[in-house]
Amino acid sequence: MRRLLALIVLVLIALGGAAYWWLHQPLPVGAQALELAIEPGTTPRGVARDVVAAGVQTDARLLYAWFRFSGQDRAIKAGNYEIPPGTTPIGLLNKLARGEESLRALTLVEGWNWRQVRQALAREDQLKPDSAGLSDDALMAQLGRPGVHPEGRFFPDTYAYAKGTSDLALLRRALHAMDRRLEAAWAQRAADTPLKSADEALILASIVEKETGRAADRGQIAGVFVNRLRSGMLLQTDPTVIYGLGEKFDGNLRRRDLLADTPWNTYTRVGLPPTPIAMPGKAALLAAVQPERTRALYFVAKGDGSSHFSASLDEHNRAVNRYQRGQ
Repeated sequence: MRRLLALIVLVLIALGGAAYWWLHQPLPVGAQALELAIEPGTTPRGVARDVVAAGVQTDARLLYAWFRFSGQDRAIKAGNYEIPPGTTPIGLLNKLARGEESLRALTLVEGWNWRQVRQALAREDQLKPDSAGLSDDALMAQLGRPGVHPEGRFFPDTYAYAKGTSDLALLRRALHAMDRRLEAAWAQRAADTPLKSADEALILASIVEKETGRAADRGQIAGVFVNRLRSGMLLQTDPTVIYGLGEKFDGNLRRRDLLADTPWNTYTRVGLPPTPIAMPGKAALLAAVQPERTRALYFVAKGDGSSHFSASLDEHNRAVNRYQRGQ
C-alpha cells in the first residue's frame, strides 16, 4: 500500500513538474508573430482551438485544460491579438484575460488636407472602411456634425487602433481631440484679437500651419495675418489659392491662378476663407489666438525654411528681389 501511495506521489510530482515546464516554455509559434482573432461569444474551448488554428503548434486540449485550471477561462476577452515568438501559455492567457489586443497606429500629419486624410484611411487595410462609400456630408452626419465641412476638423496626431476598428471611430476620436484643442486655445486668445469665433481661429491656424517653414516664425506669421485682418488688407496667401484649385493644382502656381476667383482665393477676396485649408497642430492653434506683436504686414520665404518680414511694401519688394529673384 505504501509503495502504491509513493508511486502515486511520484507520478503527481512528475506531472506537476511537466505541467510547470510546459507552462513556462515558449509555445511553438514560428519565426513570425501570429494573428489571433477571437469573436464575441467564443467559448474557452473554442479559444483554445482558435489558437491552434492560428498556427500555434500545440494541443488544443492542453490549452483548454490550462484555461480551466487557471480559473481565468471566463475572463478571456474577444478581440484581435498577436502571439509573438517566445509567448508562453501563461503569457498567452494573461494577454487574453487582460484584453491586450494588438494595436496598429495611424498618424494624421500636421498640414494635411481632408483629401490626404481620406487617402490615408483608405491605405489602412486593418481599419474597417465604413467611411469609404460616404460623401463628406454623410460622413460628418455620421459623426454627429451635419452641415459641418470636414476640412481642418480633425486633430493631427498618432492614433492607435485594434484591427477591425471602424475608420469612423478613429475619425470621431480625432474630431473630439480637435474640439478640445481648439476650445483650449480659444480660451487663451488675446483680448484684442480680430477673430470673432473659435472657427475663425481654426481657419487662421490652418493658414499659419501651411505658411510656416520654420517653427520659430509661426507667431510672427500669425501676427502678419492678424495685422492684415485688422486693416482690411487682402491676406494674399498662396496656400489658400492652392487649396481652392484642388486637384487641378499641378505643383506650379501661376499668375493666372492667383487671379482665378474661388471662395478660398485670398488674392481676390477680403478676409478669411470660408473653411480651414488643412489640419493645424497645437502650436499653430496657439499662434492664431496669441500672435506675436509685430509691425510687419508682409513676409517672403528666404529659401532656407525661414521668412523675411517687412513693415512696408518697398521693403517687401526689396526682400522679394533678393530672396526670390536673386537680385
